[in-house]
Amino acid sequence: MRLTPKAAILSVVLMVLLLYMMVPLRSYLEQRARLTDLQQQSTSLQQQQARLLNQIAELQDPDYLQRIARECLGMVRPGEIAFVVVPRTEAANLPGC
Repeated sequence: MRLTPKAAILSVVLMVLLLYMMVPLRSYLEQRARLTDLQQQSTSLQQQQARLLNQIAELQDPDYLQRIARECLGMVRPGEIAFVVVPRTEAANLPGC
């Protein structure tokens, strides 16, 4: 099978066009991947923000603060008597403190 001059020119033009389109296509694919990464990062940051807002709301609740002060810091109100139970093992850490 022989190529005619017109077919040869057409194939060269097509090859040049394909090579010319490779750079924008590659750039498009890279930007698309970057956009996906940024969307995932945004979702993660929004979830973190929601957790922090919940934590702020908890820390503004006087009942929560009183419970934390009693459990983690061993604080008592004036006039109350504090009893400390010493565990038999070395694991004396309270969960959540």
